[in-house]
Amino acid sequence: MMMLTRWAPWRELNRAQEESSRLFEDRVASRSGESLGWTPATDIYEDEEGLSIKFELAGVEPKDVDIRVEDGVLTIKGERKLDHEDKSEKYHRVELSYGTFNRSFSLPPTVDANRIEAKSKSGVLVVYVPKKAEAKPRSIQVTVN
Repeated sequence: MMMLTRWAPWRELNRAQEESSRLFEDRVASRSGESLGWTPATDIYEDEEGLSIKFELAGVEPKDVDIRVEDGVLTIKGERKLDHEDKSEKYHRVELSYGTFNRSFSLPPTVDANRIEAKSKSGVLVVYVPKKAEAKPRSIQVTVN
C-alpha cells in the first residue's frame, strides 16, 4: 500500500534557513572565542510602591555591570566573560552566552529616578525603581455628617 505524505516546501525552506543561520553563528562565535553578545532574561513587575526589574546575570560580576538613567531611559550594560585561564581544558560544547549585553527600558513619568536602587544576589540583579509620592494610590475616608 502506498502512503501519501504532504510536501510543505515553505516549511523545508524555513528549516534549511534556520540550520544555515545556526551554522554561520557557530562559526563566527568560534573564530572570535566568544559570542557576539547576549540578552539576559528579565522580569518586570509593579506593586503600589514601585517597579522591580530582575535580570538573570549568573556568572556576571557586579563590577562588570553599568546601570544608568538618562532622559527617562534606564540602561543596563555589562559583560559575562569566558575565562580561558586553564589552557589544558578542551571545551566540547559552549552553550552559555558570553560577551556584552545591553538592555534599555523607558521609565514612566510616575517613577522617582533619583531613588533607584540595585542589588545583586545569587546571580540575579534586582533594580528597584520607586514611584513618586504623588503617583502612589492613597485611600480617602468617607465621613458621615
